[in-house]
Amino acid sequence: MSTKIAPPGFTNETYDRLFKAIFGRENPQSKQWRLELYNALRGTNYKDPDKLEINTIENVIYLTMRNDISFLVDSQMTLFEQQSTYNPNMPLRGFMYFSQLYQIHITKTGKSLHHSSLVKIPYPKFIVFYNGNKETPDREYLKLSDAFENKEKDGDFEWTAELININPNHNKTLQKNCKPLYHYVKYVARIKHNKQKGLPPQAAISEAVDWAIKKKLLNGFFKLQKEEVLAMSLTEFNAEEVTREFIEEGREMGRDEKALEDAENLLKLNKLTEDEIAQAIGIPLDQVLKLKEKITVLA
Repeated sequence: MSTKIAPPGFTNETYDRLFKAIFGRENPQSKQWRLELYNALRGTNYKDPDKLEINTIENVIYLTMRNDISFLVDSQMTLFEQQSTYNPNMPLRGFMYFSQLYQIHITKTGKSLHHSSLVKIPYPKFIVFYNGNKETPDREYLKLSDAFENKEKDGDFEWTAELININPNHNKTLQKNCKPLYHYVKYVARIKHNKQKGLPPQAAISEAVDWAIKKKLLNGFFKLQKEEVLAMSLTEFNAEEVTREFIEEGREMGRDEKALEDAENLLKLNKLTEDEIAQAIGIPLDQVLKLKEKITVLA
């Protein structure tokens, strides 16, 4: 059995961290950028950034169930996530995210689900900003019902993720109305351009950061946070990328033996917990634990 290791390169996390650094922090600049993004999406003109109440669930409960930004305004709970890899499972992920956010909201507001009166909750809005290589329309609505194994003709349950393509030449009006998003798109596009020229990751990212500084993108953010941006962008290894490769290969082979082999290889990489591996591969946790015992004995 061979172990596949993804080479250092450009993964989803390369851009995901920067997106959160721009729009998801609790400082005056990030708050303002977040408000600009919200106004551009909703067509509103709110002025006070503090009206957005942040409800983040990053790295809570499950490492693979982290979101980028979620906030509550106008009785709407909005969740933003950035993706560089096209993922049809976003509706299910959003469903899981919001179950946690609603638990937090109900606890925080002191409401009870056991009373006879109806508990009112904010309207959910799940938006995925996509800047991967797969060609998609400007906006696409991914449906949870597409994942149902058995569909009822008159099913009355649905959950959607709104996929917004933020690659260059897509959703130009949105980018025009949100300058920080436009600058983020330009920076990512510069990295991709450098990659296409054949530059290695470190050189491609370093050049893009220097270019962003010269262009004064994000009001000098790249100059002030240069070292941090480089540290976020220069991701040497990404466990999610390795997991994705194993899952795709396993689906093609379609054998239980392959799933166990993938789990064993991931255990040897020592990058994920046993629970994360079980979820990623889709096998029971006890099987992963038995494999770990086997590996330990043979070591």
